[in-house]
Amino acid sequence: MKRVFLIVLDSVGIGEMPDASDYGDAGSNTLLAASKSRYFSMPNMRKLGFFNIEGVNIGEKEAEPAGSYARMKELSKGKDTTIGHWEIAGVVSDAPLPTYPNGFPKSVITEFKKKTGRGVLCNKPYSGTEVIKDYGQEHLNTGDLIVYTSADSVFQIAAHEKIVPVEKLYEYCRIAREILKGKHGVGRVIARPFIGEGGRYTRTPRRHDFSLEPPAVTMLDQLKEEGYDVISVGKIVDIFAGRGITEFVRTAGNEEGIEKILENMEKDFHGLCFINLVDYDMLYGHRNDVDGYARALTYFDQQVPKILSRMRDDDVLMITADHGCDPSTPSTDHSREYTPLLMVGKNIPSGVDYGTREGFCDIAATILHLFGMDAKCRGKSIL
Repeated sequence: MKRVFLIVLDSVGIGEMPDASDYGDAGSNTLLAASKSRYFSMPNMRKLGFFNIEGVNIGEKEAEPAGSYARMKELSKGKDTTIGHWEIAGVVSDAPLPTYPNGFPKSVITEFKKKTGRGVLCNKPYSGTEVIKDYGQEHLNTGDLIVYTSADSVFQIAAHEKIVPVEKLYEYCRIAREILKGKHGVGRVIARPFIGEGGRYTRTPRRHDFSLEPPAVTMLDQLKEEGYDVISVGKIVDIFAGRGITEFVRTAGNEEGIEKILENMEKDFHGLCFINLVDYDMLYGHRNDVDGYARALTYFDQQVPKILSRMRDDDVLMITADHGCDPSTPSTDHSREYTPLLMVGKNIPSGVDYGTREGFCDIAATILHLFGMDAKCRGKSIL
């Protein structure tokens, strides 16, 4: 049974792209920033060829890498999670998804208030942890929903689980998703439930993303249509609005995500296991926590031998990212960066440098090629 494990290290960019200054990201280099922490150590990824990738100038190069590698250039106009994953799956976005640096227009908020029957607090870009700290008590007093955004194309709704039960919050998100179409078609509507008392609030793991469907055929669609298994681990199922997925499990963070990878490696399935490890971005990149980012990379590196030990003869492991989120810059937003690609397997040549690829979509074409399929989506097989 042929199995491909595609792991997205969310936001692990490897250096600014040529147009980074157009996005306010000149000089960004997420991996380099994390590597300067005393908590950074990735000897197992180095052995696979991670430090040999073009533009990665940290650590010692591996003389005989166990894997092959490439630097991936994003073709889509954007630097967010949705567009990055869509391109990995073969869909190139020629226009960025809408963002709202001044909050959502009155027409959107008015319709949302009318359809939910609740008031709205905030309505501007905000840190997810800070917004509940600053608006949590008013929300508890009034029952009004905390609506906020970020530099990404997102409409986020925060609510205390005692005031708005989680299923009701999901219902409000579905209402927002129906409203936010066309020119206001944000990439994701996100439920952000929280708990706590007396100004001490904590977000719960019951976050849920309500995404736009990809606007074209993805590799997931093709694989599912041909009868292959497409297993989602983490937020993949949400990013693709459930399309092209045959089985999914959501996770609370990297540790659980890696546990699910190892569990799936013990299963007999024929197809793709697509994984997102979100902590780099959510917990560390957006919070400018260099040491936390480094620790998370080190933790993943420590798990790499376990992952490799469970690979079967026909298995292929691919490790990549969807954008950057440099924790050392003043910005707390995503950054426009190249991303890494490592490929490992008995049927993958070792030590081959595939240079810089024009489009994350080459990953989709390569995976379809591995299953003997011609890509109906964008991209060229690296192999």
